[in-house]
Amino acid sequence: MVHVLVVDDEIDIRDLLACWLQADGHEVLAAGSAEGALAAVDRDGLPQAVVLDVDMPGTDGVELLGRLRERDPGLPALFVTVLWDGRHQERMRDAGGGVLPKPFTRRQLCTAVQHLAAGAAGVGSER
Repeated sequence: MVHVLVVDDEIDIRDLLACWLQADGHEVLAAGSAEGALAAVDRDGLPQAVVLDVDMPGTDGVELLGRLRERDPGLPALFVTVLWDGRHQERMRDAGGGVLPKPFTRRQLCTAVQHLAAGAAGVGSER
């Protein structure tokens, strides 16, 4: 079991990701924004892994990962996104998170989180 923080501003996607990960045996904390995620971390402690949407209002997923890594530089992260232009790909790669392109299956998500938990940083990325 992995303690996973899921951050996505779209409630249906956030709930689905949380449901899939919980069904796979993980403990999930979910937030709809960077501010909500940071408040949850302050309240409940750092997770063992984080699943982040990139395109969110205000602080996006890449910026949020930077703020979370100020607290834990080795925090494993997985970006789930539809953004594939060169600028976004470069930002995600430079942030050091794995990438799982939307749409994806439950199996793909759970496998990627299991790899994160096993220390396989960069799951799905071109690192």
